[in-house]
Amino acid sequence: MTSTIVQRTEAAKRAVAQACLVCRAVQKASGDTARLLKDDRSPVSVADFASQAVIAHRLREALGAVTLVAEEDADALREALDGGNPTFPNTVLGAVRLVWPEATLESMLDAIDLGNADPKVDGLHGFWTCDPIDGTKGFLRGQQYAVSLAWIEGAAPVIGAVGCPNLPMDQSEPLDTPDTAGTLFLALAGDGAFAGPADDPSGAQTMEKIHRLERDTSSQIRLCESVEKSHSAHEKHAAIVAGMGFEGEHTGVRLDSQAKYAVVARGQSDVYLRLPRPPKDPTKGRYIERIWDHAAGAIVATECGCAVSDLRGNPLDFSKGVGLESNFGLAVSDPTVHGAVLGACAALGYDRE
Repeated sequence: MTSTIVQRTEAAKRAVAQACLVCRAVQKASGDTARLLKDDRSPVSVADFASQAVIAHRLREALGAVTLVAEEDADALREALDGGNPTFPNTVLGAVRLVWPEATLESMLDAIDLGNADPKVDGLHGFWTCDPIDGTKGFLRGQQYAVSLAWIEGAAPVIGAVGCPNLPMDQSEPLDTPDTAGTLFLALAGDGAFAGPADDPSGAQTMEKIHRLERDTSSQIRLCESVEKSHSAHEKHAAIVAGMGFEGEHTGVRLDSQAKYAVVARGQSDVYLRLPRPPKDPTKGRYIERIWDHAAGAIVATECGCAVSDLRGNPLDFSKGVGLESNFGLAVSDPTVHGAVLGACAALGYDRE
């Protein structure tokens, strides 16, 4: 392992750990989960902006100039300031200062906008991609969400860090109750996946190597699905399970974000599916998955021994820009059932436009 990879891995670990602390604090603070609506009507919270600012700042502090492709930008915050409404931007700044005490409004906004890089132009030699809060609706409900960061080279992630502040390390604990420490997952291509508590902002927490627990999948399949119906076609998932030859009700868990990758990676669930969503406007094409929603989770699952592909069996290709343009849907599963999952999708026509 080169010193550069070690430096990037440690920087990612610390950046995500500090962002987890900020997100946890915002979620606990009454009223501070105030949100705005983006152009697509999806919510963005105080913690989305604060988390991205912290991650961008810590990466730049540790590594110098960085290329970062992230979900948010500071336009809405700048518009609020220009319009004489500083309350929301100042609330974000207050959250950022929990781990970056010398931050100013301008330095915070500049850090957020560091995530505006174009991967096709700026990321030819590798780039970071970040979703500061994946599963914002889960965050706003006080349930599961994730802070995700990945380093990508070529078409694939090489480093992945997924912070799940509400996900317990102990798999016997319930997933619908926020954990007091949470779990931080770290993966390095070819070197495995590791997990430790998400409540140590120093990044010095001990990480233990994790492996997917082997389970007999011959009698029952456990699905990991999104809470939001717009993100999981629950009826189609049931049809896929039936198409695999399983009768009766399937079991599973429902939670938001790339925490689903982690749940499958460590063996709490067998399959996570993402079927392409039909466009709300029939004149437009299908929704294209964004790289920051999958890069970090995908490498964690892969390094735990899971099979990760699109519904046609193709590897996820992160080299096409901000979207997974060449992929159709997503299947993450126990490798013993991955072929059956893809076969059922094909038989039902779910692998076609």
